[in-house]
Amino acid sequence: MKRTIRSLLYLNIYILAISWVNAQQISLQIDTDSPLDPVVKERLVLPTRLSDLSELTTFSDSLQNLLSKQGYIDISRPTNIKVNDSTYSISFQLGDRYALIRIDYDPENWNRKDLARLIPKVEDDNFILAVEQLEPTLQALTGIQSAKGDPFAKVQLRNIRKTEDNSLRASLSLESTQGRTIDSLVIRGYEKFPPSFVRYYAGIRIGDVFDQARLLEQANNINSLGFARSSRSPEVFFEPDQTTVYLYLEKRNNNLFDGILGFNTNEDDGNLEFNGYLNLELNNNLNYGEQLSINYKADGREQQNFRVALAMPYLLRSPLGVELELKIFKRDSTFSTTDQQARLTYQFDPKLIGSVGYKGYNSSNLRQDESLVQDVADYDAAFFTAGIRYIDNQDNILFPIKTLATIDSEWGKRETDTLNDDQYKIAIYAHHIFNLNLRNSIYLRNETRYIQSEDYLINELYRFGGINSIRGFNENSIDAQFYSVLNTEYRYQFNSGLYAHSIIDLGYFENSPLNLKEKLYSFGLGIGFSTQAGVFKLNIANGNSESQNFKFSNTKIHLSLSSRF
Repeated sequence: MKRTIRSLLYLNIYILAISWVNAQQISLQIDTDSPLDPVVKERLVLPTRLSDLSELTTFSDSLQNLLSKQGYIDISRPTNIKVNDSTYSISFQLGDRYALIRIDYDPENWNRKDLARLIPKVEDDNFILAVEQLEPTLQALTGIQSAKGDPFAKVQLRNIRKTEDNSLRASLSLESTQGRTIDSLVIRGYEKFPPSFVRYYAGIRIGDVFDQARLLEQANNINSLGFARSSRSPEVFFEPDQTTVYLYLEKRNNNLFDGILGFNTNEDDGNLEFNGYLNLELNNNLNYGEQLSINYKADGREQQNFRVALAMPYLLRSPLGVELELKIFKRDSTFSTTDQQARLTYQFDPKLIGSVGYKGYNSSNLRQDESLVQDVADYDAAFFTAGIRYIDNQDNILFPIKTLATIDSEWGKRETDTLNDDQYKIAIYAHHIFNLNLRNSIYLRNETRYIQSEDYLINELYRFGGINSIRGFNENSIDAQFYSVLNTEYRYQFNSGLYAHSIIDLGYFENSPLNLKEKLYSFGLGIGFSTQAGVFKLNIANGNSESQNFKFSNTKIHLSLSSRF
């Protein structure tokens, strides 16, 4: 019994001693038989202390591997020598360092242009490479083969040998397997996902060469649709004679309600005026990818704007789509204008869409006595249209669209009772978010529109102003045949659901019927945050013209709520 107790006591003392030793940090020394190359030494980041003996062994092996990749191919196994209780030395026999390797390749297996994208200097059947670049280059070469439909290709070096000029030489070996194409596609989760979006929007097609990296990128395109997203990464099932891709998708609610309430002081009588904006988008409710938009604006001064639009993409499972639009604008009892548009669209790739179409206008002078208002007349107009749109989305609840650019042109004829004029119109819109870091970003937006004509009517001019153009002005309160507006914001995002921003807007417009050329500017602040109801925005801006002194009464407050349901 005493012997058993004594043995247990010794065992406990031994365990405590080992634990105490392991608890001590180990100082580290590295000894080599010859000085390290200065270039290599500069690249190494070496710890001076390690936590325990097991970490010492792991570090020794990793350091040997690292030095080998830097050209010390003859390096010996590390020897760990205990200097004292808290200091260990790692000793290496380095041997010579080989900085360059010349690699021979078979031109039948490798395209010189493909190699030149990775390697600075490529000859007809060989290339020279820095030894430290060998591993990433071999990985990239494997990726090239995978992109060509050979995901199981093996790329390695054979017959590695030393040369007289203190460099290395080797042969590039390629073990190819049967090329793979996408033979079958299965959608799991959202089985009613419109298949045309997989083919034309995501770009995943049956018969395409299988490329895993490209497949991941294509599947990620679906996340920018709004009404669907990938619930997990795609999976691939390889059979001897078939390759099947599985996409895991889930449906998202993407209907949009967007409302704005604005108020300001009437400059003439000092009374408070309200203006508003209502936008309703119904997206993919029929699982076809369709979009129905209804938009209504009122500025509080008997000015109303109504718009309804329908977009139907990928007719008959082709890249062609149709967009229909109707707009009605009425200004008090002065005039009303109706325009209808039909466009045929073509999806070039997930980010680029082109269109051609027809647009017709009909406008009526509502004044019985035409002498009361000049440059307003009944007219009809017909235009052919062409346009292009580029859109790039990002994963951000508050700012889902990173880049948007559109160019729309119209050419045709406008007819009145007395005049017929050939006209040309162009509208350019672009915005981009420069993400400086996770919290700070800069937003730039420009909208430019122009009408070319021999003469102009008030009721055919563009109308702008308000939260969606130049802030600090009433909605659609400025008429122009040419205008350009630059919106700028510096944004600070406190978290994923809250941000604040500055407002600096600059504008210029020309109104030939009134012989006006004016510069505009506005300054202000804004805030936005995500709520359970949607994204709420508050903007306060003061707008003025070049010929006008600052007036506090020109300050406009804009409220908006965008809700997805």
